Amino acid sequence: MDLTSKQRAYLKSLAGNMDAIFQIGKASLTPSVTDAVNDALEKRELVKISVLKNCFDDPKELANILAERTHSDVVQVIGKKFVLYRPSKKAPKIELPAAKSSI
Repeated sequence: MDLTSKQRAYLKSLAGNMDAIFQIGKASLTPSVTDAVNDALEKRELVKISVLKNCFDDPKELANILAERTHSDVVQVIGKKFVLYRPSKKAPKIELPAAKSSI
């Protein structure tokens, strides 16, 4: 799913006052971190993740890898934090602004 700039801006506004619920440390992306983020995306749809100083991987790369593994979208990467979005399959909570149709 590709997010439009309007949808991305809406999700950024929602994520602005959120706290990071996951921290990626020196072990980087482990299968348990990926599974936990996957579960959180199903429940919350929007997740903020913090990359600790002892992790030497690039936050943008981590965001892209994690988005690929969890089938989610990277909303934004700012410094050592990034936000992922994936609509819930069971109970969607966040209603995105409609994408313009190209007629």
